[in-house]
Formats: sequence, C-alpha cells, structure tokens
Amino acid sequence: MRRTSPGVLIVIGLLSAAAGYGFDHLLTITGNATFTPTIFLPVLLVLLGATCLLLAWPVRRSVRSGIRIDPFRAVRASMLAQASSLLGAILAGFGAGLLAFLSTRPVPAPVGSTVAMVALVVGALLLIGAALLAEQFCTLPKDSDDREPDDPAP
Repeated sequence: MRRTSPGVLIVIGLLSAAAGYGFDHLLTITGNATFTPTIFLPVLLVLLGATCLLLAWPVRRSVRSGIRIDPFRAVRASMLAQASSLLGAILAGFGAGLLAFLSTRPVPAPVGSTVAMVALVVGALLLIGAALLAEQFCTLPKDSDDREPDDPAP
C-alpha cells in the first residue's frame, strides 16, 4: 500500500480552491448570500484528526515493541488516515477559495464570515497533519518472507 503523496494533496487543494471561489462567485451573481461554513466544522475536523491519531497509536506502539498486531487493524487505521488527509485537502482548498473570493470583494466581509473561513482552513490543515502522522504510525516493517512481485524466487 502506498502512502499519501503531498503532490496529490496539493493538486486536490488547488482544485478545491477553484471550486470554492467559483461556488461563492456563482452564489453572488445569482443574488444569494455568500457561503459561510459553520464554526463547528473546524472543531469536527480537529476531532477527526485526534481520532486518527488515537486509532494509529496502538499500531505504532506494537511496531516499536516488536509485538505482532493484526495487519487489518493497521490497514483500517491507515485507510482512515489517508481518507482524512484527502478530506482535509479538499476542505482546506475550498475554505481558501471562499476566503479568496471574500477578500476580492469591494465590500468588506463581515468578521464572522472571515473568522469562520480562516478557522476552516486551519482546522483542515491540522487534520492533514494529524492524518499524515497517523499514516506514518501505521507503517509496518516488512516481513522477511515478503517479496516484491518482480523479485526472483530464492
């Protein structure tokens, strides 16, 4: 299983930023209010990051102590971490796009909207960091009998 690539996270973040900017622009040209995320969303993102770390910690502890652990438990924690890092990239980009749109408006944005969007971006970046750390915790050492498909038989 391959680890999450920073390049993929950056591309997803940039695409999401364009989507956030376009979404707010579309709302504005149709005469609707701009989108403001709830202030509870960053709190949920930080809780998700903490959950990823809590699920990955026993895997890290077992790897360091040399005690065998169920590989499926490590895979589950790793997959949650990968999905969380992708979600964090999407939401960080989307929030940055919303924030960029608000900053380009001739009328100053309300402080509550700006704070909510900055909190969304910060919470998403914290989720990305926690998820990548949890993914690193779930890296199991190779067994001596593991071979790559291209390796010749011993």
